[in-house]
Amino acid sequence: MEKTEVSIIIPAYNEAQTIGDVVAKIMSLYPDFEIIVVNDGSTDDTGAVAKAAGALVYSHPRNIGNGAAVKSGIRFASGKILVFMDGDGQHEPKEIATLLKYIPEFEMVVGARPKGYQASWGRGLANKIYNWLASYVAKFPVQDLTSGFRAVKSEIARNFLYLLPNTYSYPTTITLSVLRSGRSVKYLPIKAEKRRKGNSKIKIFQDGIRFFLIITKICALYSPLRIFLPISFMIFCLGLGYYLYTFLSWGRFTNMSALLFTTSILIFMMGLISEQISQMRFERSEGDKFF
Repeated sequence: MEKTEVSIIIPAYNEAQTIGDVVAKIMSLYPDFEIIVVNDGSTDDTGAVAKAAGALVYSHPRNIGNGAAVKSGIRFASGKILVFMDGDGQHEPKEIATLLKYIPEFEMVVGARPKGYQASWGRGLANKIYNWLASYVAKFPVQDLTSGFRAVKSEIARNFLYLLPNTYSYPTTITLSVLRSGRSVKYLPIKAEKRRKGNSKIKIFQDGIRFFLIITKICALYSPLRIFLPISFMIFCLGLGYYLYTFLSWGRFTNMSALLFTTSILIFMMGLISEQISQMRFERSEGDKFF
């Protein structure tokens, strides 16, 4: 492939201990690929080490976030296919070729980490919940929602650039955006090494809540009824249950039952309106490509 065919984007923050080895290994395997390291305001020699190893280095003046680094890499890259991977040595560079084999047949290919990979049971449980929620939203079996190792067509990545957050939840956003827009995604099992040097930058509680909000946000953007309908149904069931209780106990229909029934109908109608707005927005964004 020509150099402009594939760009490898590596966001890095204080990864001076590992980034040189990662870049060197990629260069030895894929000498014609464009390798971009986005130094996200590191306080160590990450940028200098990456540059010495042969990568193109784009530096942020301060630490903005992993997602912001990825967005800078997307803007900076010249390749038709973009490969995202971490700079901590957890992703095996030789598996890049495996991902690329399935493009252009699929528009995004994601490396799915094996079970038991997570360092703690809490993080493993959280990822299972996120995968289930994402599968529900996208109507597609999501195997690894938060994997940072993936290959995607550059036009697709740039299409959803405005949706990507500045935090670690960018894989969540791009995965759900691609799936809910009707594009094809393939998951491939990969071998992922545990971090040997340094500490993970992910904060389980803060980033966990952020991931959940991102899923909800993408759901509201692309399929609002997947949120509104279950909530409406639950409130309707509460109203029905309370009505049966009060009717059997006192033989009357209470104001609370009326409020619950009314609320469920209002939420359902809001969901229908949101679904129509979402559909019009999507059709307009798709139509813009042809003009």
